Amino acid sequence: MPFSEAVEAIGRAIDFTGVAAIVLGIVVAAVRFFIRNPHDNLDSYVRFRQRVGRSILLGLELLVAADIVRTVAVAPTLLDVAVLGGIVLIRTFLSFSLELEVTGSWPWQKHDNKS
Repeated sequence: MPFSEAVEAIGRAIDFTGVAAIVLGIVVAAVRFFIRNPHDNLDSYVRFRQRVGRSILLGLELLVAADIVRTVAVAPTLLDVAVLGGIVLIRTFLSFSLELEVTGSWPWQKHDNKS
């Protein structure tokens, strides 16, 4: 197997792992919410949103890693690097927004991880 095909396969595997992290995280959060929440409870809803947000954050990190592996490992062109930069900027913005939503503070600020 040529190097470029191996890198592409690794990138796809990391992509799959990122998508799986998001989907499984949402499923686990939903199951925990419905099993442990017999009544309408605001605190349970907040924990559910935090768990979903964390799974999305993890998935985004893995998807960025897959993009980096595929772009940097095989002779990148200037266009490839520019596209990767745009993707990383967008996903970083999403990650920061989700972090603020989940924890109530920016990633560089101290905060409690209660759940």
